[in-house]
Amino acid sequence: MSDLVLRMTDVYRVHGSGPTAVRALDGVSLTVAAGELVAVMGPSGSGKSTLLNLAGALDLPTAGVVEIDGQSTSSLRPADLAALRRRRVGVVFQDLNLIPSLTAAENIGLPLELDGRRVSEARRAAVGALHELGLDELADRYPDQMSGGQQQRVAIARALVGDRRLVLADEPTGALDSLTGEGVLAVLRARCDGGAAGLLVTHEARHAAWADRVVYLRDGRVVDSTEAYGAPSMPRGRHTSPPAGMPSAPPPATTSPAAPASAPTLVGQPGERASEG
Repeated sequence: MSDLVLRMTDVYRVHGSGPTAVRALDGVSLTVAAGELVAVMGPSGSGKSTLLNLAGALDLPTAGVVEIDGQSTSSLRPADLAALRRRRVGVVFQDLNLIPSLTAAENIGLPLELDGRRVSEARRAAVGALHELGLDELADRYPDQMSGGQQQRVAIARALVGDRRLVLADEPTGALDSLTGEGVLAVLRARCDGGAAGLLVTHEARHAAWADRVVYLRDGRVVDSTEAYGAPSMPRGRHTSPPAGMPSAPPPATTSPAAPASAPTLVGQPGERASEG
């Protein structure tokens, strides 16, 4: 696929060492192209949030390569990595991370100001992002003057502002009613149709229906990938050996359920709202 924005190649993320090591990601390979929205599904603890952190250069892999616009995150200096995140990556976090002392417009415009844009220019861009989500009246409100749903939409506006090539969303509709949530997903879909690459973590099959492709994770591995329009699924069971020096993964428990035939049919389990490591 041409114009790849995100490429993850045989990526591992291991916490700890020795017999207590935990493999949050276990040899994951994934690509997302410009104009494409990819949904990531799986049970709690499957590695979805870890994958999103690595894709957004918020964390670095233990082994393997993560590339954003052709730049390996592991090879960049800290200052260059921070600049890449500010300029190219928009992230909607589960816990929102709005700064309490800044208004909605100031929260949204802050990444642009940190990147050298003038305050007036950053505010215009922030107000435009709020308008795109129908939130014009929130521009000068502080987070404690907003509802939880309004705060979440402001966080989404912050992720969309500016020329973001890669937009990552971790359950972006979690605090929203179904109608507002569909509206937010429509904005994310439109941004991808406009040329951005999107990666959406969700438990909801109806939200994954907005995506071009659905990737299913289990125990840190990609176990299924359903292409749009009924394209063939990726071969299952294909898994490379860990790099030299990496602890071997324990064998799967005999009671583990089999991999799903297709991702959307196995998700949306009651109570799955906790974030995983």
